[in-house]
Amino acid sequence: MKTLKGDNIYIRALEPNDLEFIYAIENDQSIWEVSNTHTPYSRFLVKQYLENAHQDIYEAKQLRLAICKDQDFPALGLIDLFDFDPKNNRAGVGIVIQGNENRNQNIGSEALALLIEYAFCNLNLHQLYANIGAENVASKALFTKFGFEMIGVKKEWTFVNGKYKDEFIFQLINTKF
Repeated sequence: MKTLKGDNIYIRALEPNDLEFIYAIENDQSIWEVSNTHTPYSRFLVKQYLENAHQDIYEAKQLRLAICKDQDFPALGLIDLFDFDPKNNRAGVGIVIQGNENRNQNIGSEALALLIEYAFCNLNLHQLYANIGAENVASKALFTKFGFEMIGVKKEWTFVNGKYKDEFIFQLINTKF
């Protein structure tokens, strides 16, 4: 996959130099709730993951991309296609922007716009979906901005800090591309 350029950001394939960034993201307990992570990752495991990141989306069933302000480095966040299903032409979408200083700057919006276009135009997907915690106001606003519709509620889906929380599922059907 080539680098995709927005007005102010790029999304690009992962590079070996992303090791420390991904290690930091995967071990940031403040975002474990949204990333569905339960245990820390070692640098060794992240390095192994990066060594296999070259796999085609059809082989790996996922595509993780770095979000950057310049074409190469450093990464500010990650945006993923996961649960890629080429038979039914759909995939899940996940996004994380590291650090409060990088949020509310339109970075997530630009990255999501680029990913939607890539998924619909290059991968010919029919639909995308996102799982969003009921309390995640920012993510609900981001996905709704791009036409994702809430299609269901998974009641008491996640157990966080001793309490069950609902999770919403949002869906975007490809009608434009």
